[in-house]
Amino acid sequence: MHNPIARFLKTASLIKSRELNAVASSFLFVVILMSAYYILRPVRDAMASDWTDAEVSWLWTLNFFISTAVVAFYGIAVSRFRFRVLVPATYGMFAASFVTFYTLATLYADRTLVDKAFYVWVSVFSLFHISVFWSFMSELFTKEQSGRLFGIIATGASVGGLLGPSVPAFFSASLGTDNLMLIASVLLIMTLPLIIHLQSLTLTESGDRTFADLPSGKSIGGNPFAGFKSFFSNPYLLSIGLFIFLYTGISSFVYFELKNLLSDLTRPERTAIWAQMDLAVNVLSISTGLFVTGRLVKKFGMPATIALVPVMICIGLLVLAISPLLGAVVVLQVVRRAGNYAVTRPAREMLFTRVDREARFKAKPVIDIVAYRGGDMLMAWLFTGLTQGLGLGLAAVAVVGASIAALWSLVGIYLGRWFEREDTEAGVVAVEDTSARE
Repeated sequence: MHNPIARFLKTASLIKSRELNAVASSFLFVVILMSAYYILRPVRDAMASDWTDAEVSWLWTLNFFISTAVVAFYGIAVSRFRFRVLVPATYGMFAASFVTFYTLATLYADRTLVDKAFYVWVSVFSLFHISVFWSFMSELFTKEQSGRLFGIIATGASVGGLLGPSVPAFFSASLGTDNLMLIASVLLIMTLPLIIHLQSLTLTESGDRTFADLPSGKSIGGNPFAGFKSFFSNPYLLSIGLFIFLYTGISSFVYFELKNLLSDLTRPERTAIWAQMDLAVNVLSISTGLFVTGRLVKKFGMPATIALVPVMICIGLLVLAISPLLGAVVVLQVVRRAGNYAVTRPAREMLFTRVDREARFKAKPVIDIVAYRGGDMLMAWLFTGLTQGLGLGLAAVAVVGASIAALWSLVGIYLGRWFEREDTEAGVVAVEDTSARE
């Protein structure tokens, strides 16, 4: 490692010389991937202003059911397609879908149905694309490598979060919002060579696990719906799902608290605050993921690392209950989001290095998408029931949120301890379908 960039990466993330190729390619992969998403997101969100709250609420509900159906179809694809074509085919399909939406938008004068379909489809894509990416990473890197490297790879998502929005922010007027769909499609196509490159890495380039040894001519096989079955029957996977469900609960609570506190401000003032939070989140998450996350796992272990942000949020919500000020909620939101991007998300993805390939590609989307969207829906209604149904104020709701955060931290500690078990029988989760293999 003689060049300055390589030396910097080694110092920042405890990366080894032989891993630089794989890490740099993975980093670029997620930068491009998240840039594509962040180009599409403002296009989607701008459409919502044309619809009533009831229409948007129905779209959210529809999103949950469509996401569940997409995960089920993905399970069928995992079982039947050759492993090497699975990930590139997924991103190629999404790229083609956005070209299709562009075509439909130009063909129909009344595009209400097209816009609503696009709104739901981008919401499905928002979780699906990153879930598949981390399944891919869990396949490429070992448990030991994930502790050192996932933090720096995750910063690529934050870099994409800075680069992607700049395109619609500065060029949407000149390009037109529909053309942004085509730009996002091109970016998704650009990930395909990176995927092929990562699949071809040798042992000396990627570490102990290598795609060169995978049975590329075979599909993963098994029951297409084994992911759903395994999620509900396996305590390790169910605990990860519960961890994500509680995370969505905290996200909803903090979001609604912030939304309500900002209601007295003008729209430009609210916009400025949201933009400033986004900037702070991305800067903080990049610096934390680059310099801190890998060292946290190495020095304090997985239980402390994965429970760190939940504990901080619990304390923050208790402070908010005592002093319900706008500044406190803003800080809490920044810490929650940055902590998730830089620490909690990479740590959570490390958990899947302890499961087998079938669980990574079948059960993981069930957890990342179905459980996440279900948590969004249920926790939003819970918050509404506490405020509008029971009439609780901000302080009382913050106490309820702190209780959820405390449970969230306990689940994190439980998962961290399970992750660190060295015996194979306790640590490795297999999705079994004996009937499919007989």
